[in-house]
Amino acid sequence: MSKIPFVVRIDNAPHAVAEQVSPTIQRVIANNPSKFTYRGTGTYIIGDTNVVVIDPGPLLDSHRDALDEILSNRTVQAIVVTHCHADHSPLAEWLKTKTGAQTYAIGPHADITGLDIEDFEDDPDEDSQDDAEKTTVSDEPRETIDVAFQPDVIVKDGETFFDSHGITLTAVWTPGHTSNHLCVAYAQEHALFTGDHIMGWSTTVVSPPDGDMRSYMASLDKVINRKDAILWPTHGAPVTEPIEFLQAYRQHRLEREQQIIDALQIGPRNIQELVKEMYVDVAKALHKPARRSVWSHLIKLHQDGVVVVANGSDPKLKSLYKLKT
Repeated sequence: MSKIPFVVRIDNAPHAVAEQVSPTIQRVIANNPSKFTYRGTGTYIIGDTNVVVIDPGPLLDSHRDALDEILSNRTVQAIVVTHCHADHSPLAEWLKTKTGAQTYAIGPHADITGLDIEDFEDDPDEDSQDDAEKTTVSDEPRETIDVAFQPDVIVKDGETFFDSHGITLTAVWTPGHTSNHLCVAYAQEHALFTGDHIMGWSTTVVSPPDGDMRSYMASLDKVINRKDAILWPTHGAPVTEPIEFLQAYRQHRLEREQQIIDALQIGPRNIQELVKEMYVDVAKALHKPARRSVWSHLIKLHQDGVVVVANGSDPKLKSLYKLKT
């Protein structure tokens, strides 16, 4: 399996502190570290006196209080949300009420009500995890979605939706991690804020039913073709050599897909069995999110006519899969 070139780490980055990470960008990391968020959610503040805030973050008092102090002598002109997971968007409503700034996003989270409850159930071998292994932000998909968020302004792909006080922002729609995922291009520094589409410490979980691997791969190619100078993920370090990094990210996904095909050459497998084989060198605490990404790969392979479900049904989280003959 190819290695993704993580060239910078932020293991010692402080929480609730405004770090100046570029001439015009500050980052404030929320104290919500977990196996999904790394050190925590990074809220970005662009500008000096008149600012734009990207991903205000989770409902966490310490993070809210830090932003309250950091922004106290500034004018917040816009609040941008990359997507509606509970570690990214919930504080947007508080910040909007406090500052009067409008919120911007591709849209609210997709409606997933009425979908098969089995696709959200915990797997049996996860129930015995020690408390120390469990994430501080639940990894249960229904709980991590901020269904309350509704943007004031729905932006369109390719639209320059903000241009004021030396800050020019363009929407880059990148569905895959979620269907409403937004990356934000910042013209003045040739930078791209990547939310969870690209993370600076790990690969991104693509979790059905809203996550979609085919869309994710297309969005990945879209970002590769942009040739930005630097990527600023919401979790982890900046990506200072984007092309090399993104190509490795893409290759990693292709290799995971091939691993699935190779495993199914031996015989039918369910997702839990596939993950135990494919992620044998990965901490067990990460197997549950891995199962959801493997499921997303299998849905894509099912659409491609490469695999089928043994009983002929649609691909579900607990289905038995085999190669199409």
